[in-house]
Amino acid sequence: MQEIDIIQIPCLNDNYGYLVHHAASGETASIDTPDAAPLLQALADRNWNLTAIYNTHHHYDHVGGNLELKEKTGCKIYGPAGDADKIPGLDEALDDSDMITLGDAQIRILNVGGHTKGHIAYYFCENGCAFVGDTLFMLGCGRLFEGTAQQMWASLKKITNLPPETLIYCAHEYTEANARFAVTIDPDNQNLADRVAEIETLRAADKPTVPASIATELATNPFLRAGDASIQKHLGMTGANLVDVFAQIRTLKDNY
Repeated sequence: MQEIDIIQIPCLNDNYGYLVHHAASGETASIDTPDAAPLLQALADRNWNLTAIYNTHHHYDHVGGNLELKEKTGCKIYGPAGDADKIPGLDEALDDSDMITLGDAQIRILNVGGHTKGHIAYYFCENGCAFVGDTLFMLGCGRLFEGTAQQMWASLKKITNLPPETLIYCAHEYTEANARFAVTIDPDNQNLADRVAEIETLRAADKPTVPASIATELATNPFLRAGDASIQKHLGMTGANLVDVFAQIRTLKDNY
């Protein structure tokens, strides 16, 4: 396995920026660029050189630092083909099943559209981690700003088909609010109750709730559990199409 270091950097109000460093090659990637200043500071603190930006989608709190970082470091910018015309400074457009490398660490691209049409995720195949932007949150998922419920459900399934121990790094610290909603959808889930208690402890200590494993999310995240009989019964949708159940949960969250 090619060793990488992951640095999680709070940015803006509730975003996370990530620096991924491949020590053997010295290459470093920024996963999205919510704010250039804290990313530049984190790079300077470690004497790392930024060689790449991996954008997940075009929203400003994910690409806002692109041009400043590119100007100051000369890094190459990768981003989703489906959002290519909206990614500042884009050098290489990526789509589903494309492969890129950080040093010799292999990264597979997943097209996980729904939040935006062209949203992608970066799966570090040998390192057991995936950077999923705003598609999947801890106990939540992204709003359907551009895509459909069918598209988002397929995208979530694509992520959760990765190995269960895979750590999911999402782009926002939304977990506490997501937890309050989740218990209204899945009130009898003891795994969720235990996770909520853990989240409360972490946030009380000002610690992040991200990352979490796919296995944890499958056991607790209502947006991934549309096929669960107790959730379907709670929603009055026993036996319903899974996309319809997911869409109903998304609508309830939108209005929560």
